[in-house]
Amino acid sequence: MATKRVVLHRLSGHRFLGINEQGDKVMVDGDQPATGMRPMELLLTALAGCTAYDVVDIMEKKRQPLARYRVEVVGQRAEEHPRRYTHIVVTHYASGPNVTREALERAVELSHTKYCSVSASLNAQIETRVVLEPWQEEREPQR
Repeated sequence: MATKRVVLHRLSGHRFLGINEQGDKVMVDGDQPATGMRPMELLLTALAGCTAYDVVDIMEKKRQPLARYRVEVVGQRAEEHPRRYTHIVVTHYASGPNVTREALERAVELSHTKYCSVSASLNAQIETRVVLEPWQEEREPQR
């Protein structure tokens, strides 16, 4: 089973820096003015990115590469806490000289029903365990 790990560091207020195992960074921001996306916007962005990867790859395998492509995701949130998304609409816009609608429809369907792990995670029951640990200053390893 593959495991992914990210660490989120508080910079100030509601401004955080997320770092993955490769050292890639993303700003997560709830302050004003914001310098990064809010967590729920990042969730929609993750869904858009995941399905976009799939569709681009599938269309290339079909020898119908996309010349222009974008994904727009709109999420409607509940009014009451935890204010989760209740409806999400993912719209794919694509074109290319040899792109057929049938191939594109199939690529989108395969992404959302088979390959996109973010889509599958949003539609699944996920076992979550929350752990609280006291803060300990990092120390130099002893030799």
